[in-house]
Amino acid sequence: MTPSTKIAVITGASSGIGSVYADRLARRGYDLLLVARRGERLRNLAAKLEQAYGIKAETFVADLEKEADLVALEAVLAGNPAIHLLVNNAGIARLSPVAETSIKDSLSQIALNITALTRLTQAVLPAFKERNQGVIVNIASALALHALPVSSVYSGTKGFVLNFSRGLQQELANTGIRIQVVLPAATATDLWDISGVPLAALAPETVMSVEHLVDAALAGFDQGESVTLPSMADTGLWERYDTARSDLFVAMQTGQPAPRLLSL
Repeated sequence: MTPSTKIAVITGASSGIGSVYADRLARRGYDLLLVARRGERLRNLAAKLEQAYGIKAETFVADLEKEADLVALEAVLAGNPAIHLLVNNAGIARLSPVAETSIKDSLSQIALNITALTRLTQAVLPAFKERNQGVIVNIASALALHALPVSSVYSGTKGFVLNFSRGLQQELANTGIRIQVVLPAATATDLWDISGVPLAALAPETVMSVEHLVDAALAGFDQGESVTLPSMADTGLWERYDTARSDLFVAMQTGQPAPRLLSL
C-alpha cells in the first residue's frame, strides 16, 4: 500500500470502520474519495484529514441503496485512473428473525451488503486489470462463517462477501491486483444502533474498538493475508477450517449419491 498520488475510495466513510480506514490510509499518504450518506460528516472528516496529513480528500454523498447514486459512483470509479484502492465498507445489519423482519429490511441488507459491493468492485476491476495493479478490501463479518436465529439475512449477505472475495482472489491470483476480505467480530460501531441488538447487550470483553479492528486488518494486509480475522489469535483454527472446507468440496465430486441416501 505505498501510494504515489493514488486515491483510496472508502464507502461508509462518515463514521466507524470507514472513518478509521480513511485516517489510516491518509496517514499512509493516499488521497481519498470518501463516500457516505451523511454529507456534513464527510466534509468535516475530509477537512480534518487534509489538515492532519497534507493529502487531498474529496467527498461523494451517496445512498448506495439507491440506483441513481450507485450508477453515479460507478461512473466515477470507472473513469478515474488515479483510483488504486477500494474499501467496500458500507453495510447494514437488521438482526431479527426472518418471520419478524419486513421484506424492506431484508432487501436493504442485500442491496447494500451485496449489490453495491459487487457493482463497485466490477466498476474498478477493468482499470485495475489494464494496469495490472490495484487493491480491493471487502469488509465481511465473523457471521459470514456462522448464523444466529436473528442473523439469517445478514449472515447470508456476509457469506456472499466472503465467497465473492475468495473467488476473485483465485481469478486474479496471477495478477498485480490484491483482494483482502476482513471478517470482524463484534466491533464498537454505530451499526448496532439500528441493528435491533444494542451494543450494550454484548459482553464488553467481546467487543473490539474500531481503531484496533482497522489497525489489525491493515497489519494482516501488510503481512500478505488474503483473509483476515482480526480477533482470532490461533491462525491454525482458520487453516483447519479452510482445509476441511476444501476437503468437503473435493469429496462431493463423485457423480454418485452417497450410500446412505440410496433407496433400500
